[in-house]
Amino acid sequence: MTATEPQGTLEQVLTDDERLAELSAEQLRQLVGLVEHDPATDPFPVSGWDALVWICGNATQTAHFFQSAFGMELVAYSGPETGNRDSRAYVLRSGAARFVVTGAWSPDSPLADHHRRHGDGIADIALTVPDVDRCVTHAAAQGATVLEAPHDVSDEHGTVRLAAIATYGDTRHTLVDRSRYTGPYLPGYVARTSSHQRRPGAPRRLFQAIDHVVGNVELGAMDRWVEFYRRVMGFTDMAEFIGEDIATDYSALMSKVVANGNHRVKFPLNEPAAGRKRSQIDEYLEFYGGPGAQHVALATGDILATVDAMVAEGVEFLPTPDSYYEDPELRARIGTVRVPVEELQRRGILVDRDEDGYLLQVFTRPTGDRPTVFFELIERHGSLGFGKGNFKALFEAIEREQERRGNL
Repeated sequence: MTATEPQGTLEQVLTDDERLAELSAEQLRQLVGLVEHDPATDPFPVSGWDALVWICGNATQTAHFFQSAFGMELVAYSGPETGNRDSRAYVLRSGAARFVVTGAWSPDSPLADHHRRHGDGIADIALTVPDVDRCVTHAAAQGATVLEAPHDVSDEHGTVRLAAIATYGDTRHTLVDRSRYTGPYLPGYVARTSSHQRRPGAPRRLFQAIDHVVGNVELGAMDRWVEFYRRVMGFTDMAEFIGEDIATDYSALMSKVVANGNHRVKFPLNEPAAGRKRSQIDEYLEFYGGPGAQHVALATGDILATVDAMVAEGVEFLPTPDSYYEDPELRARIGTVRVPVEELQRRGILVDRDEDGYLLQVFTRPTGDRPTVFFELIERHGSLGFGKGNFKALFEAIEREQERRGNL
């Protein structure tokens, strides 16, 4: 399908990664809130996520962590054995989600400098597009910084068309068209599997897709980046959270959410707001060394089984006080959900309902050495929201963690 052809039905526009993961359009509709969209009307058509590219202090160990704790599958590799004298990179998959974990092999690698500044984190939110040149031409005309002009990379498996534009902080968006490519990831990578064995009885996969990626930016910059995604990439507004919606007795932040046309790609953007103490955004900006991707929401069809499997592998989730589940207003607001509230309480899972349905969500503690990047698990049942009713409980839980770290 070309960028000028009509979108058609949701089933017809599943990405290759989604088909490979054996996901249907109806599953994607529930998992991430997928909606119909005609890319012919879009100046910067984005099909979906291509990969989240991480820079880590120890890519080999981090790749193992994502396999053992997050249930991901190793599918490709690049390193000195393949002719890459700069870095090691491991490509991992879970359903339609792809992580690329990179680390410096040479002490002179730019990745080492990036890690010294930021610690473990996401350097590149790569996006699949049907027409790289069209997107870059529009982005440049709208004032975006083009980091890499459109170019081809090829090997025996075909050709990938790539380009890259800058976004907040040191984060970039690589634009990828792999429609002419059949290799395991990109030229320079070889197929690779792992000897890691899942626990007996573990689910086939713990999450099926990426739901959204949250970016933290400095005070006064949120509206500028929201406008960037509207103007440069044709994204539309999904939600706005300000004032009491997103504050506690001690700290506050502001957040706006933008999404691409089909809602596969959603970016909540946060900035700090005035409060009695430092917010989680202030803490992130200090320890990450500037703006960056704060957390990744992973879509799962069974959040209870996923939490149980991850806890068994040592992943730590933010605790939720019993008073949250005993609140009669909460019970009245959420109504009936697919599992007893007591089962959610036992795992610390939050629940929220809006006019479209409800969602279940839970958040990990930071997964690296710095108090920066963490993960969200989300199970949607019609809701297209982000858990607005849980913001106060979530932020109070984060504040308790900040206080333990001495950073509140």
